[in-house]
Amino acid sequence: MADVKNIDDSNFEQVIGEGLTIVDFWAPWCQPCLIQGPILEKVAQKVADKAKVCKLNVDENMATPGKFGITGIPTMIIFKDGEPAKQFVGVQDENTLVQAVESLH
Repeated sequence: MADVKNIDDSNFEQVIGEGLTIVDFWAPWCQPCLIQGPILEKVAQKVADKAKVCKLNVDENMATPGKFGITGIPTMIIFKDGEPAKQFVGVQDENTLVQAVESLH
């Protein structure tokens, strides 16, 4: 069973370095982020064999969002071998994210 893993500035590069990784840039006060959370958990189940699914709290980790120019949340970036491959801003449905992973796999 796949889980959404919480990551931070200190382990970000290591986590995204290999394969496909969806990173959800979020904050606990952000209402759309709270809506995205359960959707992301379903995505994690569906793409468990193809991609890691992670969340990074932008309030606690400011270096990484700054590096990628993130100004609005939720923002999800799919990284392929450490490089941004696709980016989504705002709440995304399950199918959109699953299809994005499959298109990059």
